[in-house]
Order: sequence, then C-alpha cells, then structure tokens
Amino acid sequence: MISPLYIDPGTGSALFTIIVSTVAALYFLAGTLWIRLRSLGSKSIKRAKNKYIIYGEDKRYFSLFEPILDEFENREIAVIYLTSSEDDPAFSKKYEFVKSEFIGKGNRAFARLNYLSADIVLATTPSLDIYQWKRSKSVKHYSHILHTSGGISRCRHFGFDYYDSILLTGVAETAEVRELENLRELPQKEMVAVGCAYLDTYLKKLECINIEKNGKTCVLVSPSWGKAGLLAVCGEELLDNLCNLDYKIIVRPHPQSKTADKEILGRLTEKYKNAVDVEWDYNPDNIFSLVKADIMISDFSGIIADYAFLLDRPVLYMGDSMDLKYYDAYWLKNRPVYLKMLSTIAKKLDKNDISRIGEIIEETVCDKDMSVLRAKAREMFWVNRGKAGKFTVDFMVNKVLQMSKPDSSGQLYTEDLAAK
Repeated sequence: MISPLYIDPGTGSALFTIIVSTVAALYFLAGTLWIRLRSLGSKSIKRAKNKYIIYGEDKRYFSLFEPILDEFENREIAVIYLTSSEDDPAFSKKYEFVKSEFIGKGNRAFARLNYLSADIVLATTPSLDIYQWKRSKSVKHYSHILHTSGGISRCRHFGFDYYDSILLTGVAETAEVRELENLRELPQKEMVAVGCAYLDTYLKKLECINIEKNGKTCVLVSPSWGKAGLLAVCGEELLDNLCNLDYKIIVRPHPQSKTADKEILGRLTEKYKNAVDVEWDYNPDNIFSLVKADIMISDFSGIIADYAFLLDRPVLYMGDSMDLKYYDAYWLKNRPVYLKMLSTIAKKLDKNDISRIGEIIEETVCDKDMSVLRAKAREMFWVNRGKAGKFTVDFMVNKVLQMSKPDSSGQLYTEDLAAK
C-alpha cells in the first residue's frame, strides 16, 4: 500500500525545482527592495544633473580609465569617477577636474548606480538592466567601453544589450554586435572604434620597465577561468611537463579564478610550492609578467591579444576548449571574430601536444613569420594607438552636445568622429 505522504520521484523533482525557483525569485526581489529603500533614505545620492560620470567596478580597470580621466583633466572638463574599490589608484592622482568617489560594493554600489543623474555614463561593467544594475531614468545615455580587444561575443550572455552605445577597440568587431541585435530584435546601438585605452596605458609603462633576463626561456601560463579554462582542462599535466624542462615558469591565473577555480588553484599551488622555477603571479597589473615572458601559453583569454600586440611575441593557445554556450558567441552563425583572431596571432596547441611541449615551444619561439600576421591583426583590433583617451572623450563630449539639441535624435555619426 502506498503511503498518502508518498511523492513519486518525478513529482518530487518538479516540486523541488519550483521551490528553489521561488526562493531565488524572492531573494532577488528582496535585494531589489532593499536597494530601493536604502536609496530613498541615502543622503549620499546627488540628484543634481552631471554631464559625465564614469564607473569602474574594480581597481584593476583603472588602467582602462586612466587615459580617459587624464584627457578630461587636460581639457579642464569636470567628470565624476565612481569606483567600487576603496584603494583605487585614482585616489592617488592629483586631479583637479576629476572627482573620484568610492561608492562601496554590492547592494551599496547599486543603490547609488541605479539613481544616477547624468547626461552620459561610461562603464566597462556588463549586464546593465539585466541583474541588479538598472538604468536610471535620470541618465540620458549609457555607453559601454570594451576592456579587451578582439570582439564582443566573448562576453557573457546579454551583457551589452541595453547600453546605448559601445566603444570598440577596432573596426572588426561591429558585425557581431549587429548580428546579436538582429537576433534579439534590439534597436541598433551606436558604435565607434576609439582604440584600446588600457593598452595605451601599458605602452607608457613599457618605456619605464627594464627587466633583466637570467638566461632561461621564460614561459608565461596565463589562462582564462572556469571549467573550460586551461588550468581546469590540463593545468596539472602542462605544469608537470614544463617543470621537467629547463624553463622559468610564471603562472598567472585570471582574477576570477580565485573564486571559480579555488579548488584547482589550491591543489596546484600546493603541488608546486617547492618548485624553484615556478612563480605564481596575482599582481593586479599584468605588464610585468608579460615583459618577462619569451612565450605565452593560454586558452582563449583576452591577455593573449595584450601580449601579442604590445610585445609582438609568440603565443600557444588552446582556444577550442572555449565552451561557447556561456557566451554571446553561442548565438552567432559564424565562428567568433575573437577565435579567428587567435588563429592568426597565435599557434594552436592540442591537448595531445603537451607531452612534447618543449619541442613545440622551441619551434614557436624561432618562427618569425607569425610576427607579420600579428602586425596585420593589430591594425584591425587596436586602432588609434596611444589616442584612445582622446577619442573616448571626443565621443562623450560630442554626444552630450548632440543630445542638447532639441531637434536632434541624439544619434552621433561616430564613423566621422573616428576619422578626425
């Protein structure tokens, strides 16, 4: 006899799913209500209209925003820089026209961001109007600036759908944006290739960096994060083989790996803690490891373009490990622009190649033909070298002027702006 309290497995699974979904919905609803209540009672929220606001979610993005803030300062134009890092490098800059302000993290930051008042807000943070960061009715225009070169489809789903404009690093990235807009029936965003501001920052830093070599070939292992990342797929096997060779090895995990790959990182750091030639780099600034390295081994990380474009040095990559279902690239009909770029500037590495990694490294370091291909890709994916700050501020200033005209739709023909 079946007990009246018996629930068959199928029904139980469905009930469990409903309960979990309900709890999750209530959790996010409570978070939203809390943000609104804090916002209503907060004295820190300034309802006065500002022309320009820039938001940096973490201090590691200051290298992206510094050339832009410097340009505002040089033009003597007032701008507010909001940051969620209390120790953001902006606070040590002696700005007069740039006002830097720490707005906290999490709900405290969203309580401020959701009620901004400005003509234009610039950020590199994705998922506007998707999760907790909502568009403010008192902001006329939201502009997203890419913090890595090589295309927008490598980012998480719907990350840029509700921005009004996107500032790109190169001209080869526009087609993917338009394809995603068409698929999702979204209005067309304005796009302009302003350049890559953080690479401009690194260009200046390179002039001041002088690192002495110890004679050994230095291999930089610098992967992305998550289950498809290099450390998860074959990190231990790769490091085992590299440690058997006479190389200096730098392992630079992605910042997100501290959370997403915590177990893997713990196991690997413990295993190689006594390896004399293995160094772990968690410095927020990657330029020092890039300069030290003679060759990079990665997967599909954006740092590949940084290294290849800045230093014109060889890269081995395992880009096919990238699981597209987590990214906007999953929606595209054709192979993502970013993966096409990788196949041009780097040499593909298969998991079966790891057993002879030393031989492959020596062959790749000596291959001079790849330098020509890297130069061509750099022209496509990094325009206006050294001038991204100027072109970004040009866009913001012209956009505000355009929106101030009562008979204007606010559309700015950015192709003409980029050509000036």
